[in-house]
Amino acid sequence: MAEAATEPTQVAEAGDLRKQPIEQILTELQARLGTRFAESTMVRKRRSVGVQSDRDTWIRIEARPIGKAAAQAQINNGIEASTLLDGIAKPRWHQTVSWLDEPTQVLWRADECELITGPAAQPIGYPLTEPDLSPAWWRTLNESLDNLARQHTSRIATPDTQSITQALVTDTIEQVFPGRVDTTITDHPWVPAHADLVWSNLTAPVCWILDWEDLGLAPRGLDAATLWMNSIMVPALADRVYAERRADLTTRSGRIMALFYAAKELSDPSFASTPAYEPTMKQAAELLENLRP
Repeated sequence: MAEAATEPTQVAEAGDLRKQPIEQILTELQARLGTRFAESTMVRKRRSVGVQSDRDTWIRIEARPIGKAAAQAQINNGIEASTLLDGIAKPRWHQTVSWLDEPTQVLWRADECELITGPAAQPIGYPLTEPDLSPAWWRTLNESLDNLARQHTSRIATPDTQSITQALVTDTIEQVFPGRVDTTITDHPWVPAHADLVWSNLTAPVCWILDWEDLGLAPRGLDAATLWMNSIMVPALADRVYAERRADLTTRSGRIMALFYAAKELSDPSFASTPAYEPTMKQAAELLENLRP
């Protein structure tokens, strides 16, 4: 990991990076990395900001409270750990710079990776139309996910920046569906997972899987369940994901992971006003019925 010592950056906190001013961060990073950013290419998400450099690489920037990073007790980021993976359609990782902003206790990090020029299959949020995906695209996705599950890592997956545990899965589901289902996962060993496999992290027409910072061990089916539930607004797309990843989604573990995703969404009070609320509730009800003993 490359380190650089400069004066602390004054920022508010590790909040929503779509709303937070980051001009000073961009200026610092260009000096640290020795490159210039093409700000017209910038993509701002809640947890990260991405931008193209003048050496045709992609810079992914994130901020995380140091307390949360320390609580995970994992030195390496998932993007670094992903360099050991084989047979997966992912960008190459080149380097990292990271530093602690002392006044705010925010850990800033920027990863420089191979530039993937294809657009995201869905820029952000839930797809509202079915993307035009070729048989080759689905073949690449399936081969990548199957190969990923066969790899080895000691890192624990961090969906939504939280290390996944049986307790987290149980607490998340119980918060929304108290006493409705036994959430214990015993039918399969945990396997490596991307842990944020939504459509905005997939490209088309060529399939690349982006943003590997949450990589780690997770219950089987986490990735398939995440993509399936993220497709719920387009029934034909959800059906296709289910058919392609049926081996994962028909397991008890896969069903619990789908319910885990639904519970995370439904626990957000603002989610009730979104178009995805009703289909998510409907799918959750079916999952609860299928998980009954």
